[in-house]
Amino acid sequence: MPTPLISVQDIRKAYRRGDQTIPVLEGISFDIAAGEFLALMGPSGSGKSTLLNLVAGLDRVDSGAIVMDGADITQLTESELAGWRSVNVGFIFQFYNLIPVLTALENVELPLLLTSLSGRERRAHAEAALAAVKLADRMDHHPAQLSGGQQQRVAIARAIVTDPTLLVADEPTGDLDRVSAREILDLLDQLNAQMGKTIIMVTHDPRAAEKAHLVRHLDKGVLYVPAQTDP
Repeated sequence: MPTPLISVQDIRKAYRRGDQTIPVLEGISFDIAAGEFLALMGPSGSGKSTLLNLVAGLDRVDSGAIVMDGADITQLTESELAGWRSVNVGFIFQFYNLIPVLTALENVELPLLLTSLSGRERRAHAEAALAAVKLADRMDHHPAQLSGGQQQRVAIARAIVTDPTLLVADEPTGDLDRVSAREILDLLDQLNAQMGKTIIMVTHDPRAAEKAHLVRHLDKGVLYVPAQTDP
């Protein structure tokens, strides 16, 4: 078997509330191959977003290991982890997280400010990312001048502008109408199929999960494969 791109090994995570310890994830293990599209589903409070944040290096495990492309990110310092995220992970959020006073182009260019690219090179990369999500004609518009679906496209362009290894999407269609949601899911499918992007998506929507190659459910901190039902 080929070496997985991501190997999550017996990770555990709990949060403290006063004197209470509240377990969130209990012994989660799974592998993801390069170019995979994984959907994480489960009820609210099941730990989906926590798991996504751990794999993306936004949060720390209590125990266990997360190995991506040969590097155990649980062993990195905060500074090393920030540098690792900037190169390896693109983030797509439910509420876009665009900066209102910046144009679409300027929002997409933001992650590139941490690189050694020149201003001209940053603009060229941002323009190419916006073209990839079919928003080349909206690059000078501010978020308030764009629809929800267009804002999410800008957010996806921002996520791919550094050509990251992994895209993580937390309820990317949760704030969109049905038509816009379908367009965003089709775009994620294209990024996976045509650009080979590895994607982990948290979703409550079974229709969104249908775009994924693999679906895993979380419930009470335990990950499992959903049972197959006969047609």
